[in-house]
Amino acid sequence: MKKVIKFLLRYIPRPILIRFSHLGTKVLPFFLHGDKVECPICDHHFSNFLPYGVHPRPNALCPKCLSLERHRLMWLYLNRKTDFFKREYRLLHVAPEQVFYKLFRNQKNLNYLTIDLESPLADIKMNLEEMTFDKEEFDVIFCNHVLEHVNNDAKALSEIYRVLRKGGFAILQSCIDYNREKTYEDPAITDPKDREREFWQKDHLRLYGMDYGSRLKSAGFEVEESHFIDEFTPEEIDRYKLTSEEIIFIGRKL
Repeated sequence: MKKVIKFLLRYIPRPILIRFSHLGTKVLPFFLHGDKVECPICDHHFSNFLPYGVHPRPNALCPKCLSLERHRLMWLYLNRKTDFFKREYRLLHVAPEQVFYKLFRNQKNLNYLTIDLESPLADIKMNLEEMTFDKEEFDVIFCNHVLEHVNNDAKALSEIYRVLRKGGFAILQSCIDYNREKTYEDPAITDPKDREREFWQKDHLRLYGMDYGSRLKSAGFEVEESHFIDEFTPEEIDRYKLTSEEIIFIGRKL
């Protein structure tokens, strides 16, 4: 299975994977019957999760709803730490994750809009660096694992800040090397193989370090680096298969 997933992620364009991934969710759960791991998003139990990634991580992907470790942590955070599921919000979801798309679309308290340049889940094809929305149109913005892909992340962050309403918040997760102090980027690195070696993925343009929060602050955000993961027991982390060092970055516009 690791080799199959690695091949798909490396050679099949993401829009195609998104369009056909539902086929796997109808079949794979039957082969993983059990109660060792639990997905808090779809409430299904399995013997294990599927591996995922170009360099596959074991026990990462829920075969039913396609959640990854970061999705499960974010879902738990939204449920336990926010009023996201109760209050009326106008939500902008950049590069919408499949696991959240239908759930958020069906929430009656949300006015939900999605954007992306390529995803078939996008309501509007739009460049994050040049959004056409007016100032302060959205109460909440989710932009997860996107900024490492854009040419000018400072411009993208400036745009997110511009369209976020005062008092609103944005969850801005990215691929971060928690052992790296400073973000590493080099525009001279253009070969996909070199990018994968240096930035962990062939379509990444940088690898963020622990200065990521400072980069968010530079765009104007009041930044909270939530160590929400510390509130879970080791048994819960293992059951939900969360990433024990992951920080949730929340940007607020005051």
